Amino acid sequence: MDYVSTRAQTSSRPSAPVGLDQALTAGLADDGGLYVPMQIPTLMPDRLDGSQPLAELASHVLQPFFSGSSLAPELDSICRQALDLPIPLVPVFADDHAWLLELFHGPTAAFKDFAARFLATCLAALRNDPQQHQTVLVATSGDTGAAVASAFHRRPGFSVVILYPDGKVSPRQAHQLGAFGDNVHCYKVQGNFDQCQAMAKQALNDVELSSRLGLTSANSISMGRLLPQITYYAYAALRLANPNDKLNVIVPTGNLGNALGCILARAMGLPIGRIVLATNANRTLPDFFEHRNYRGRPGLETLANAMDVGDPSNFERLAWFYRDADLHKANLKAESINDDTIRQCIERVYRAGGYVLCPHTACAMELLHRYRKQGDSRTWLVAATAHPAKFETIVEAVTGQRLDPPPALAELLTQSSHAVALEPDVNQLRNELITIRQ
Repeated sequence: MDYVSTRAQTSSRPSAPVGLDQALTAGLADDGGLYVPMQIPTLMPDRLDGSQPLAELASHVLQPFFSGSSLAPELDSICRQALDLPIPLVPVFADDHAWLLELFHGPTAAFKDFAARFLATCLAALRNDPQQHQTVLVATSGDTGAAVASAFHRRPGFSVVILYPDGKVSPRQAHQLGAFGDNVHCYKVQGNFDQCQAMAKQALNDVELSSRLGLTSANSISMGRLLPQITYYAYAALRLANPNDKLNVIVPTGNLGNALGCILARAMGLPIGRIVLATNANRTLPDFFEHRNYRGRPGLETLANAMDVGDPSNFERLAWFYRDADLHKANLKAESINDDTIRQCIERVYRAGGYVLCPHTACAMELLHRYRKQGDSRTWLVAATAHPAKFETIVEAVTGQRLDPPPALAELLTQSSHAVALEPDVNQLRNELITIRQ
């Protein structure tokens, strides 16, 4: 399988196709585009064992993407190491045809643990020279940074640099980000997430800097983040869909990476029907699907802060996959949920059945609630993306109940935490990156 840049057809100096190993190591293509597989492999769902644990199923689902890679013989081992995490399918209270896919039982209590661990395991397996060193640069709107930090923490040959918008993540998220230490360096940027993301892209596109420091990305622009996200949607679809009723999915989304994993799973032939993208008050995606024109804009601050993205990077990938088709006819929809409605949904679900939602999952659950009121009786899956205890200041105020953090998060919260203030200036970031490696 070869990988090409999303800008290969438009750039004056397009990047040549590369193998998976190079796509994983580089992060971004030389022309600034995002790597994508040259074709989407087709799977035969009836030949997959839907009862397998996620790690075993993932090895089968991802095998075509690893064709020709030096990692292909190690794919089984990579999946066992990275994806051996609990992944409960929880019935939605008083709804016989809806489930929550709980993706927050990893070490940092967010869905991004799956992909971050997978990428770290792949990059570690590609490291043949003991003297080789890579700097993993990641911009985070809340959960990505902690997942990446955990996945690479104390791994020989890697440094991690985290950029997060100061004051725009929850207190527990901020503490997580600065609590790892060792080879993890944390910066609180005096700006918003889109500025953090722009700084990271500029640094990655700096050929001299990237070569000097071995820069790579661990944001959802990385193929190593995208591929494993296909697998848990395959896992859910094989368990919940039936020949007469495909599984419809609602995905809370900000930068569009998790949702793109679901979209690719459907494109590969998994029994997935309608896919709905649940956003917060940031309306870039809903406006695109409603009005046809894409317009990136500054991100708005909301209760669902990990989705405070006004110009999602992975839209470039989504457009590439549908370059020969009308994306507006792709059985996709995006809908926006405001803060007041997020609070109301958290309260309603808790009062009805005692289940506590994080603000991001609440955006998706609100859409399910609306569909049921409209008479929709189809089978639905809601991706539950983060543990509610990460957002205790919001959730406890709504439910009136204290939320104890899960053990791994509780342990991190006992550690001291430190982050360095940084202006949203790529030159300042460049100086910091060079200093770290000296």
